Amino acid sequence: MAENGNRFTADMTIGEVLRANPMTAEVFLKMGMHCLGCPSAQGESVGEAAMVHGLTVEEVLKQLNSI
Repeated sequence: MAENGNRFTADMTIGEVLRANPMTAEVFLKMGMHCLGCPSAQGESVGEAAMVHGLTVEEVLKQLNSI
């Protein structure tokens, strides 16, 4: 767990987040991140994915950590 008490962090990969809690897939999908099964999702961090999709990492993490 991160120091701020959040379970998920910007440097975690999409794959790590999904393995830790499969229900996070719904958050990613709602935010337009549809390639969850892609090989790149296994190595792409939450922070990188947010940037690529034009989202703030803070909002993505807020949603992920609300589950």
